[in-house]
Formats: sequence, C-alpha cells, structure tokens
Amino acid sequence: MSRQYWLMKSEPDAFSIDDLAAKPEQTEHWDGVRNYQARNMMRDQMQMGDRIFFYHSACKVPAIVGLAEVASQAYPDHTAFDPESKYFDDKSDPQNPRWWMVDVKFVEKFTQPISLKTLKAMPELEQLALVKRGCRLSIMPVAELEWLAILNKLGSE
Repeated sequence: MSRQYWLMKSEPDAFSIDDLAAKPEQTEHWDGVRNYQARNMMRDQMQMGDRIFFYHSACKVPAIVGLAEVASQAYPDHTAFDPESKYFDDKSDPQNPRWWMVDVKFVEKFTQPISLKTLKAMPELEQLALVKRGCRLSIMPVAELEWLAILNKLGSE
C-alpha cells in the first residue's frame, strides 16, 4: 500500500506542535477522538509511515504548522476506559473498544505556518475537506496532489 496523507487538527492550548516536538522520542498517542468517521479513518486506513499535516485550530490564526508521521497502527484508546479521563466513555469496553488511536511522531515545525485563509485561496485545494464550509472533522485525508500543492506553497512564502 502506498503512503497516504492526512491532516490532523489540535487546539494549540490542548496539544501543539511544540508539545509533540518536546515529547520523549518526539512521539505521542493521538487520543480523545470521539467522532466515528475520524475513528474509522485511524482504525481502518492509517498506516505507519503515512504523513500528517499538523494543524492548529480554534486559535487566533488557524494554520498548518508542521509535519508529523503516523508511528503506529491503530489500537484501542485506553482513555475511553478510564473513569478519571475527560475522554471516558462508559459504553466502550476493552473487549469491544469503541474508540481507537494512533501514535504520531514529530517531523518538522514550519517557520512560516500556512494559514486557513491562504489554503482557502488556493484553487487546487477546493476539494480539501478543511476548506469546505461546515467541516469539523479532526482528522481528514489529503489527496497527494493537495499535499504537494501545500508543500509547494511553503517554498513560495
């Protein structure tokens, strides 16, 4: 299977690209996903080595701020089983987990983030879920041509 590309959103006050870069091994599990569509992408489609645009959302300037990589196959999200966790789900069972996660590894922080405004102005991204009105998924696929267009934009800014 060939490499796939993703965009994963995180609020920087909850978990930022700098937080990922500061982790031991620069790797962290991507927990707390509680949307079935995003869960299915992690569980059924993400593969080790897939590349990720790390996107800061719900902040002053939403933007792609760096690159990460999928560092594990999907596995059950243990936070769903922990009553002390904010992600606890009493309907999730370790024998039949409802929620899954992957590990992500830091690759690079961009010196110049690519803002949502810039992304929306790029005609080659008109099909990218992020730029469509009402898309609130925290994880979304990025087509290879979209991936390349965004990386190319880095070189021109």
